[in-house]
Amino acid sequence: MTDLNGSRVAILAADGVERVELERPRKALMEAGADTTLLSLEEGEIAARDNDLEEAGTFDVDRVVKDASVDEFDALLLPGGTVNPDKLRADESAVAFVRAFVESGKPVAAICHGPWSLVEAEVVSGRTVTSFPSIRTDLRNAGANVVDEEVATDGNLITSRSPEDLDAFCEALVSAVASSR
Repeated sequence: MTDLNGSRVAILAADGVERVELERPRKALMEAGADTTLLSLEEGEIAARDNDLEEAGTFDVDRVVKDASVDEFDALLLPGGTVNPDKLRADESAVAFVRAFVESGKPVAAICHGPWSLVEAEVVSGRTVTSFPSIRTDLRNAGANVVDEEVATDGNLITSRSPEDLDAFCEALVSAVASSR
């Protein structure tokens, strides 16, 4: 098992987050010893979804993203769901946080619709990424080289297509955090 003791991973999400895309990677990180912090746009809770349509409980927010610094964390996780990244990309502080994280060279992992935040942060041009099929045109239009693979890793960017790829995505994320230490 990979030892991530002492690692700190930010998870950036908002209402509409796909529950399994937040839970499974967070569990993998925590089982490897990392501490995770759920950042969002507002204090309180965020509403989760299953398959975008069904209510799936809530997650407690640890901090608001506008009060967070990239320097506090070793990696960033961007789960999907269609509503979640749409809300994030409309928030200047969330977009600035994502941009600064990618530019820092630290691992940034986005799954399903999560790469929408990368598009808004203008950090995918010339990068090889994957995503849920419905946002691949957006990624191409932003200058990305889009592939249809379980996981695409390009430098510090790790992207994946959907919940069906979570095993490979979690493994790549944990490995990237371990390698960056």
